[in-house]
This record gives sequence, structure tokens and C-alpha cells, in this order.
Amino acid sequence: MKPIKLADIQQMEMRYLNKPIQRVVRRALVKNSISDIAYVNERETATQFKFSIDIETLPATNQQASGRCWLFAGLNVLRELVANKLNLKDFEFSQNYQAFWDKFEKINFFLESMDDFLEVDSDDRTLKHLLQLGIQDGGQWDMFVSLIDKYGVVPKAAMPETHASAHTGQMNRFINIKLRQYAARVRTLAQNGKHSEVFVLKAKTLEELYGFLVTNFGVPPKQVDFEYVTKHNIYRKVSNLTPQAFYNEFCETDLNDYVSIINSPTSDKSFMKSYTIDYLGNVIGGRSIKHLNLEMDRLVELTVNQLKDKEIVWFGSDVAFYGDRAKGIWDDQAYAYDQTFEMDFNMTKAERLEYSQGQMNHAMVITGVNLDSDKPTKWKIQNSWGQDKGLKGYYLMSQSWFNEHTYQSVIHKKYLSNKELEAYESKPIHLKPWDPMGSLAK
Repeated sequence: MKPIKLADIQQMEMRYLNKPIQRVVRRALVKNSISDIAYVNERETATQFKFSIDIETLPATNQQASGRCWLFAGLNVLRELVANKLNLKDFEFSQNYQAFWDKFEKINFFLESMDDFLEVDSDDRTLKHLLQLGIQDGGQWDMFVSLIDKYGVVPKAAMPETHASAHTGQMNRFINIKLRQYAARVRTLAQNGKHSEVFVLKAKTLEELYGFLVTNFGVPPKQVDFEYVTKHNIYRKVSNLTPQAFYNEFCETDLNDYVSIINSPTSDKSFMKSYTIDYLGNVIGGRSIKHLNLEMDRLVELTVNQLKDKEIVWFGSDVAFYGDRAKGIWDDQAYAYDQTFEMDFNMTKAERLEYSQGQMNHAMVITGVNLDSDKPTKWKIQNSWGQDKGLKGYYLMSQSWFNEHTYQSVIHKKYLSNKELEAYESKPIHLKPWDPMGSLAK
């Protein structure tokens, strides 16, 4: 390894001081953010909230200080079905109800997964990954479907938010302490040959954490009364519905007809192949995680086709860069970082995925697109960060940002070709638990 010499530093300083642009940037950064001084205001004409396809949808929701975006996005897709069927101007499902059962199922998934690691080395990479991750708020489309299939849905009034459900950090921390404690103790039992005590400890831990969830979230309802008022101010009430009956009565769709399309142009993933991620899931015995990897032009085409039929689209992307949360715009052309710092920051989509610079970290719903000569130029997004940002909680992404930072769209299988359906239905290739195509579940 080569040490840095003082003479090298002196040369670097001299070369830097001969860059007048950096002198201006350095002074500007004293009182301004990097994004502010790199902002390209000319891009504003290309990112106006005007769309040739603009599906009318309900007001934006708010996941608050939690990572439940995938649940909010999934429930936002479903609530449009209810609103259209009953002619409602506003409606929300209970995100708390869904999050309760997701947490409970993830706890059980973790406990059962530990059976595979009772006697491996303590520095086994997969074990370390599972212990470090624990259980989090995130999830994937197939995990959402598994929850709906097993537990149904309820209106928000039937199980409203609590402080813990909307601010999950402390609660998650205690759950993960308990899970890591279980892992430590159960491995010791197994290594000492006390296998019968493993099952006792597992059952005790599951019950304790069930009680902990009830304390934080409340008791999940077994039956609900649904009161609503239509756009024409007509009051109605439906009584004594189970969560499963509520879903069957008002949603009238089979979520299993929708498939996850991803774009991961990395060397380990061929296109027209299906993939799954090891040790990723929530409901044991539910729907397995499964992605069909397609080229980006095809993912875009499928997304547009579904929007053309007035059906919104659940999607996953990386919202960490090139965004203005106040204005609600994601546009990689709106920030000239390379010019500002006279440095090349460019990486390909594959490089970002392979070298930990990009991953799916947020799920939202696409509700519109602008087409110019049948080619998309910008997209309208229903976010779940409240209504005080963007256009009353709605956001916009440019086409170039979509191409580079969107990794997944959930599409009804009727839009897929026979070859694509065959590829999706084929036996999936297994990916490591830390693969970026599973990162939305963190």
C-alpha cells in the first residue's frame, strides 16, 4: 500500500487553486446545499405536472416515520377499486392492520429460518446477514399478496394508526433484540443436543412477540362494520364483515394475476428469466418472491399499456438521488453535479447495482404518463409521504430518471406475451439474500 506524501498534497492544492470554478462553488457551499447550486432551472419547463394520460385517483396517504411504502402502495391500488365500486371521494384501508400481520409473519419467518443455522459457524455470511437485518418495515409485492390472501383487509377506522405503527424505529429495535436473543439461545440449545427445548423456546418467543405487537399496534379486528358516504352524500353501512369477506365483497380482483417485472441489467441476471431471493418473505406457505427480468424498454412498454387501460401501477425505484422532495420531482437532468464539481460521477445502471450505489428503496404508484408520439416523457406518481409536498402529495419523474432508477413494475399477466409468461412460470433462479432486487424488503 502506498502512503500519501506531503509533497503530493501540496501539488493537489496547487492544481485545485488554479480552478476558478471551484473557488466559486466553495464559497457558494458555505450557505447553500450541493443540490441547490447544481440545480438546472431550465429543466422546469420539461417537468410540469401535465400528462396525456392522467388517471383520477384518491388523495395521497402518509406512511409517516415508517418504511411501509410497499404496503401503502399496495393498499392504494386496492382502494381505487373500492372507491370506484362505491362511488367514494375518499377512502383508506387500515395500513396498521396490514403492518401488524406482516410483522407477526416476519417474526415467524425469522424464527423458522433459524432452524437452518443451528450448527453453522457464527461468522456464516447468510446467518450474519439475517441477524444484521432482523425484521424491518419493508416488503415486496408478492409479500403484499400473501398478506391479503391470508388476512384480508379492513377500513382504516377499524384499526387506526398508533404512534408505534407510524413511528416504527423503537418498536423494531426491541423486536430485533428479542430475535437475536432467540438466535443466540436456540443455537446454544442445539449445539448442546437439547433439540426438544428448541421448539419450546420458539413457541414462547412467538407468543411473547405477538403480545408485544398487540401492545404497540392494537388488537386486529375479526369483524368490522363499514360505514361510508358516497359522492352524492348517501349514507350506507355494511355490518359484521370478516377482513376476508371485506376484500371479496369490495375489491373484486385476484392479486395473483399480477406479476413482478424487474430490470436488472447485471452480469448475473439474464433477461427473460425468473428469479427469487433466498430467505426473503413473510407468510410461510404464501406466495413466493418471484421476478421476471426484462429489458427496460419492455418494462416501460408494459407499464404504459396498463396505464392506457386506466389501471394504475405499483412500482419500485431508488429515490435517493436527483430528487426535489419539496417540489415532488425526480429528474436526473435537473442537477449538473459533474459540471459543478468538474468531476465524473456517472455510473451505468448495472454498475450501480453491482457496486452498492443503487437499489430499490421505495415503492409508489404510477397514476399517469405523458406520451409524445406514443413515447413517454414523464410520469405522475402517487406517493405516501403526505399531502404537503409535491402537488398535494403527487410527484413527477422524468423519463430519463425512470430509465435509470426504476427497477420494478407490477403488471397484470394479460399484458405479457406467451414467451414472457412461460419465462415467468419457469423455475426461478435463486439469488443471494443480499441481492439488490430484494432490497425493498429491508
